[in-house]
Formats: sequence, C-alpha cells, structure tokens
Amino acid sequence: MKIKILLAEDDPIAVLLIKRILKKIDCEVTVAENGAIALQCFKEHQDWDLILMDIMMPEMNGFEATREIRKINKTVPIIAQTALSADSDRENTLKAGCTDYIKKPIDMNLLLFMVKKHTE
Repeated sequence: MKIKILLAEDDPIAVLLIKRILKKIDCEVTVAENGAIALQCFKEHQDWDLILMDIMMPEMNGFEATREIRKINKTVPIIAQTALSADSDRENTLKAGCTDYIKKPIDMNLLLFMVKKHTE
C-alpha cells in the first residue's frame, strides 16, 4: 500500500531531492509550496500517512501550519525538516506539535528510516 505523504517545502531543489529519496519506497508525494497551502491540502484530504514540514516558508511557516493541523488531527505524524540546527530549534518544532525532526541537508538514510518508523 502506498504511503501518502504531504511535503510542505518552498525550495524546488529540496523538493526534487526529497522526492528522489522517497522514490526508494512505495509512496505518493503531494507538494505544498508553503504552510498555508499545506494546511489547505490537509483540510481537503485528511488521509495523509505522514507530513514532511519545512519550517522556514513564506506566507505561513511550518510552526504555524503544524499548530493549525494539530487542531484538526492530533495523531498524523509530522516530521519537521529545517536548516535550523540549535537544540532550541528541535525543542520548538516539537512544542509546535511535530512528531520528529530532521536537519537539512537531508540525510537519505535518516529520512527513509523516519518515514518507515512513523508509518509502519
């Protein structure tokens, strides 16, 4: 069964990289270019298996989008992906409601591990 992933990411290079990594597993990826679009996609289709949420995006950042999604669904796994790497950044993503956290540049094996960990 395909894993349905919502990828909230505004950087087209990061989108290409993440999609290429995720081709290694059976998944369907929908891209949202900012947090507002990700929230709208989530409201329209709430059957996502996983959300990959960039934190620094235009219009609505990943913190705000995650908080809004958590008002609708408390259990969908949300993995924050960000270039922010201080310990406080990890804490802030978890406080906002993210399930897990991965630093950019994205490590292929770690991303695949996290997707499997949160969808099996």
